Amino acid sequence: MAELVVDFITSLDGYAAAEGWPGWWGLQGPEYLAWLGESPEADYVVLMGANTYRLMHSFTKEGEPGTDVLGGMSKFVFSNTLTEPLEWENSTLFAGDAVEAVRQLKDEGDRSMRTIGSVSLCRSLLEAGLVDRFRVVMFPVITGATGRERIYDGYPDVALDMVDCRTFDGQIQLVEYVPTVLDGPPGTS
Repeated sequence: MAELVVDFITSLDGYAAAEGWPGWWGLQGPEYLAWLGESPEADYVVLMGANTYRLMHSFTKEGEPGTDVLGGMSKFVFSNTLTEPLEWENSTLFAGDAVEAVRQLKDEGDRSMRTIGSVSLCRSLLEAGLVDRFRVVMFPVITGATGRERIYDGYPDVALDMVDCRTFDGQIQLVEYVPTVLDGPPGTS
């Protein structure tokens, strides 16, 4: 069965982005960029929604460091607003129910998948029990005043069992977990 990895890049306070801040909050260092260049899960299909598709495609056109590798990767874009043909190479558009499409891809496909951004898509995939690993790269900033798109708002309760962690450039933390969606806080059911 194909694996699904949810990938988030976040500020310490859980924002996916912040108004006026550059990508990676301007803190991407050589170790982190080298890890991106190694293309972890490079053979995985990248899943994203329309907003992330537009943003990441613009980053690659602008030459944002670390995004060039995305062009050659297979991308499945879930959207009811975008239309074919998609401008970004190696992109396939899926309209309709993303959860059912990913469930079918996991059950019947032979290629594992990972997400980039796409907060609501990731939330629905997690709620459906389709996520095998949950990876978060935390940058050492708090963007309380300028942060936008809080990642975990609206998420269910989730227990996380750590399977990996590492530090890049002495400041960027990567943590990786196997998630278990809970019916509520432990001991309440």
